[in-house]
Amino acid sequence: MSIDSTASQRGLFIVFEGGDGAGKSTQVDMTRQWLENRGSRVATTREPGGTQIGEKLRSLVLEHGHGEIDSRTEALMYAAARAAHVQQFIKPKLESGTHVICDRFVDSSLAYQGMGRALGFDAVASINDFATSGLKPDVTIILDISAADGRARRIAATDGVEQADRLEAEPDEFHERIRNAFFELAAKDPQRYLVIDATGGIAQLQEQITTHLAGLL
Repeated sequence: MSIDSTASQRGLFIVFEGGDGAGKSTQVDMTRQWLENRGSRVATTREPGGTQIGEKLRSLVLEHGHGEIDSRTEALMYAAARAAHVQQFIKPKLESGTHVICDRFVDSSLAYQGMGRALGFDAVASINDFATSGLKPDVTIILDISAADGRARRIAATDGVEQADRLEAEPDEFHERIRNAFFELAAKDPQRYLVIDATGGIAQLQEQITTHLAGLL
């Protein structure tokens, strides 16, 4: 696909995954700038979110104070937000020739609910296949970080006061299961994934990412 996408060419669907505190938001923004500098139309978004209903579901599933949310309900809430996101935002952008960079997608549900909540990959994959009509990223970039390092980064970013959402507040053991789940997913389809050690410098990470993307574009 040419880097200069037109309306007749589908945009590239790029997803960033990884543990909390891995630096996804920073790399999403830098990658957007890199693509725009090369003349591409680019849209960035996040999950859960990206649409009005998706943002409301995000607050319900991530913020404290909404009562107990069992694992199945949690998985279905993420899938519902994703269904709206795909239909209302991601697919129209891709079909218009715009590259879409998304902070998290289906793999996060497979990792957090499938492995972390022990619902199983197959069950979570099934509801998400329905939610997305089978849409898959062209490339998934996993920023790998240990649970302890991720927590330390989150605390440092908030001046030493941890402000964790429902999932970030889970113990390190939970987050290590997430980390292992991402490794397992990448091993199953290595051509679609790029796994990067997120403890490197920001510029170093971006160079690895853009070198990989340049080969696809």
